[in-house]
Amino acid sequence: MSHALIVIDVQNDFCPRGALAVPGGDEIVEGINALMSDFNAVILTQDWHPGGHSSFASSHDGKTPYEVIEMPYGPQVLWPDHCIQGSDGAMFHADLNTDRADMIVRKGYRQGIDSYSAFFENDHKTPTGLEGYLRTRGITDLTLVGLATDFCVNFSAVDAARLGFKVEVRMDLCRAIDLDGSLASAQSGMAAAGVTLV
Repeated sequence: MSHALIVIDVQNDFCPRGALAVPGGDEIVEGINALMSDFNAVILTQDWHPGGHSSFASSHDGKTPYEVIEMPYGPQVLWPDHCIQGSDGAMFHADLNTDRADMIVRKGYRQGIDSYSAFFENDHKTPTGLEGYLRTRGITDLTLVGLATDFCVNFSAVDAARLGFKVEVRMDLCRAIDLDGSLASAQSGMAAAGVTLV
């Protein structure tokens, strides 16, 4: 049995003073680093948007951040511009131990579709390639940590469970945006999908 740690989006823009700061986003870095040696593999995900991405409120006339619009693939929260390719905001938090990563999965780089999950874009069909990587390495168990609990961690955990992986989320090593009750909704959704919340 092989067990991987998946570290979701611990990037400057999701940490204090970032463009889309998650409260306490930097508080989890030390604990994540300490956990890495317990796993057979460590995978980092990185939000990696082109400028003018379709999920940015600034790309839609008259729209403001956190409004929800309908996209061809379903509802889309409009975000402040964040994690733009090559920017300081897109870089991993300086204290995160990136040297331990076996793989970095970049997501959200297609202009017309957002990607919360480490496994699929927001159409829930277009794969990132992470599933194939894990299968070929014989990895069956996943532990997820990172940012934000109610969006990218949630979507990644639910997709992983649906793909047949044994999934746990370390809630102490995640932080949430909690947009209009999104944290409670995410917790119940993860539990219903068979994800263990630790």
